[in-house]
Amino acid sequence: MIRYAPALALLFVTTLTAQEAPPPKIVGRWDLTVRGSDGRPLPSWLEVHSSGRGVLVGRFVGVFGSVRPISRIMYAGDTLRFSLPPQWENGDSDLQVEGAFAGDTLRGSLTTPDGTRMSWSGVRAPALRRANPAWAPALRLFNGKDLTGWHSVGGTNEWSAVNGVLTNAKGGANLVTDAVFTDFKLHFEVRYPARGNSGVYLRGRHEVQVEDSVVSSAEATGGLGAIYGFLIPNQNAATRAGEWQTLDVTLVGRRVTVVLNGKLIISEAEIPGPTGGALDSNEGAPGPIMLQGDHGPVEYRNLTITPAR
Repeated sequence: MIRYAPALALLFVTTLTAQEAPPPKIVGRWDLTVRGSDGRPLPSWLEVHSSGRGVLVGRFVGVFGSVRPISRIMYAGDTLRFSLPPQWENGDSDLQVEGAFAGDTLRGSLTTPDGTRMSWSGVRAPALRRANPAWAPALRLFNGKDLTGWHSVGGTNEWSAVNGVLTNAKGGANLVTDAVFTDFKLHFEVRYPARGNSGVYLRGRHEVQVEDSVVSSAEATGGLGAIYGFLIPNQNAATRAGEWQTLDVTLVGRRVTVVLNGKLIISEAEIPGPTGGALDSNEGAPGPIMLQGDHGPVEYRNLTITPAR
């Protein structure tokens, strides 16, 4: 029989009790909605988890830009606070976020690096764990002749059908399908110029990065086929700018698989949350396919989608 000295036994019990203490109520993933002075809803995302004894860390996605690590989240009395260095926002100050937990929801305010104050609210992100579905017949998203089935958002529309190719002439609006989808297999081909940049948003929330992967980038976005800021491909399977690239993307719940030019680069990986520039943060709802057009010229063709039954 092993016998412990009283002091050692007390230390053992105290340590075990600390280890078994439940995590703070804010631990988890949160789909956030930010509202500016005009009241327009803007998507955001927050992840909180424990690190060591009583320390909270996490990740944050603003209304644009990539996910950012949070080195420490202060939480006391159902109130949280954290700050982040500026990313793509205007201004040089830190982004300041504060909020309160009540009724399994979050509500608070944030101050952007240029001093703009916005309110926000948050709900727990859905798990989206789903079994592999049966698939319906494939559908054409682009008819090769015009923009039937699509609409533009967020700027001047520069999209048109040119010789059977869905073409964005220059930086302008994003293009969104009228139809919405839950789980699906998406096929498309894309061509961009040197240093080109675009993206394909799954359900309007999770961006498959489209960029010239041959050149270096100021930010490690992961290259062509990445899930912007979250998932980096296991290899660079892109060819040169100016050539057609083929992507096949399967999304079931949060699990995504990406095949680029016939090579498996992401395999059933979990997408943690919405990426910057999403249409909304309502992850549990069906959503459209959105093509990013605000960065410059890009071309798409042979867009088809196979939805789940």
